[in-house]
Amino acid sequence: MGSLVQFITNPALLSVILLCILCVKGVNVLLSIIISTLCAGLLSGMNVKHVMDVFIQGMGGNSETALSYILLGAFAATMAHSGFTDVISNKIAKFVSGKKLVLLSVLALIAMASQNIIPIHIAFIPIIIPPLLSVMNNMKLDRRAVSCVLAFGLKMPYIAIPVGFGLIFQNLIADNMIQNGVNVLRGDIWKSTLILGVGMLAGLLVAVFISYRKPREYTPHPVGEREQSLANEVSLTNAGEGNIFKKSHWIIIFAAIATFIVQLITKSLPLGALVGLGIIFTCRVIPQEKMDHMMNEGIYLMGYVAFVMLVAAGFASVLKETGSIETLVNLVLNYLPQNIILTSFIILILGLFITIGIGTSFGTIPIIAVLFVPICVKMGFNPQQIIVLIAAAAALGDAGSPASDTTLGPTSGLNADGQHNHIFDTCIPTFLHFNTALILFALIGIWILGV
Repeated sequence: MGSLVQFITNPALLSVILLCILCVKGVNVLLSIIISTLCAGLLSGMNVKHVMDVFIQGMGGNSETALSYILLGAFAATMAHSGFTDVISNKIAKFVSGKKLVLLSVLALIAMASQNIIPIHIAFIPIIIPPLLSVMNNMKLDRRAVSCVLAFGLKMPYIAIPVGFGLIFQNLIADNMIQNGVNVLRGDIWKSTLILGVGMLAGLLVAVFISYRKPREYTPHPVGEREQSLANEVSLTNAGEGNIFKKSHWIIIFAAIATFIVQLITKSLPLGALVGLGIIFTCRVIPQEKMDHMMNEGIYLMGYVAFVMLVAAGFASVLKETGSIETLVNLVLNYLPQNIILTSFIILILGLFITIGIGTSFGTIPIIAVLFVPICVKMGFNPQQIIVLIAAAAALGDAGSPASDTTLGPTSGLNADGQHNHIFDTCIPTFLHFNTALILFALIGIWILGV
């Protein structure tokens, strides 16, 4: 009875539940995270000053990610002002020619490329997507399907492909497993996580062909005032050149490739983005006098997402300080069955609760590895099974979390005209389709790897 009381009064559990309730009720994500952070700290016995001190110090945990988003936002803004995205959007609209599946396929490929080939992550979404909303409206395309397609393209590559963000994610898994006593080769991680990528694909197919295949009507409202202002400025700058590929566009492509190479060599995305911006400004694709304007646009495009990620890191820091995550895990692990599949299912659910509040699969890996790897070793999991379990448990919270860039990114583009709800049109659809698929295919993978 005492264990049950400890479980249902656990600060980490209650704060994550509160976060989800507040977001579903329409409370701003940023405020929801801060309120949930205070709830976690106070319930664990910390005073308000201590909670806020830990919270503010912990925000630095995602500082590199936040800086990356700002710089990549500026990169995306320069792409827009150079006319590059205008050309791309026009060519996409012409290429799809009213075909929903073609448009969804193109968006999936672009999103995947943003993780591995041209690693600008979600910065392309608020630039590429708003001009295509009228095309989607004419098709009566359900934007929930688009949010699932974008989430798939943002998430699947880092799980299954060892390049770009995928290399970082998979190296994190290998490093943390080694630190916790399980020797693995970094180059072997993708061989185990590939089945999770297949699961993501299955979830995407269900979303596109079953859940959201029916037409959905949207009012042909213009995009937001700031987005419209940016679009008008770009159109005036590039009047009559919407389909012409110029020298400046090739420089943009070269800068994107340089960003990718530098990031791959140095493992620093901010440095890669800085090199890309340096090439663009040095080659005068954008006049020097517009440099400040580009940085301001970058902050506008990605600043909110960056700040949510900072606040999510602070929330994670407070949860660690309370010790409630470890307590929660220990309470559950005391009652784990001896069956590896059932044990895996319980660990995955725990991983979901831990990561959905934090909102970052990358930042959750160290927490999950410390808690779960020793238990898995004790219960007889082999290294390949542990890889699948850690990767899936970390990735679960990324799809569906209100504080995740995988959900914030699609909403930033699809809600440009105010007709796409972050929770009901992005978070819940991605949560249902991808988290269900990840759990199911993780269990299948663990079973296969144990045979």
